[in-house]
Amino acid sequence: MGIIIFRILILLMVGAAGYFFPLFRIDARISAAIALVLAGTIMVLETQIRKTQFKIIWGSTVGTFAGVLLGWGLGSVYQTITDDRVTVLFIRLFFLIIMPYIGFLVGTRKSEWLDPAYLFRFFKEKSVGRSYKILDTSVIIDGRIADLCDTSFIEGTLIVPQFVLKELQLVADSADALKRQRGRRGLDILNHLQKSKGVSVMITEMDFPDIRDVDSKLIELAKRMDGKLVTNDLNLEKVARLHGLSILNVNELANALKPIVLPGEQMRVFLIKEGKEKDQGVAYLDDGTMVVVDNSRRWIGQNIDITVTSVLQTTVGKMIFGRYNEER
Repeated sequence: MGIIIFRILILLMVGAAGYFFPLFRIDARISAAIALVLAGTIMVLETQIRKTQFKIIWGSTVGTFAGVLLGWGLGSVYQTITDDRVTVLFIRLFFLIIMPYIGFLVGTRKSEWLDPAYLFRFFKEKSVGRSYKILDTSVIIDGRIADLCDTSFIEGTLIVPQFVLKELQLVADSADALKRQRGRRGLDILNHLQKSKGVSVMITEMDFPDIRDVDSKLIELAKRMDGKLVTNDLNLEKVARLHGLSILNVNELANALKPIVLPGEQMRVFLIKEGKEKDQGVAYLDDGTMVVVDNSRRWIGQNIDITVTSVLQTTVGKMIFGRYNEER
């Protein structure tokens, strides 16, 4: 309520100034009306500016001033191509209008370019051929990203958006014990990554208030920063690839590094439960690969030698099928 009264007072003062000191000696009432319209327009702009992030305001301001300077310089250069005074004036006005316009839009859309940390990291990383890698919540909670960084298979700068950190904190504060444990594990992984010597972790404040979905925000952030998205989420990967983004899927890397098993090879497994079909047993390798064994139900709870009959590759990993070797 107080701000409304203050604004009304300002409007009255500006209107009075326009009435008692008419613009260009026009009618006092028309001058007061013009002053009120100008003041009202400025107040509308002020309310919009207060809703805008400071970095966008800063970016648009710097971009506009840079556009003015560049427009003035280009106008001064190109005015030498003609002696016609009117043409010279048009050229200067053209550049003084169009360049601030471009600077304002670029500064608004790419405000992160003016972040000193961004500029420093950009030039540093481009010089050594690295790129930004943006982490999503799933890959942080998974934890294997820390092992990859420790072994130097991933290097450079890992970007953790503030909205991902917020989502991770919500999971860590969940009433569900399992979710709470997963969230806290994710925070521990981030702490470990920050201490890692092979990578640097940068938490970015860049957000997109108009976008509610975290996955959509990650895609937009990857576009803005020209970075690679690191995830375990298959659906996010598919959507991101449709947008032309580069994806690093830890699950795909793990599957690619699994030992290759060929039909006809012998292997020893420990059966832990029954299979879906008659007389089947199920075992798991150390990496979690499921092994389905025919003619083995009676040997559940024991180590047995099997012969691999086929290997099925799925989007979530490999499945190995085999048969029990009767001769023990």
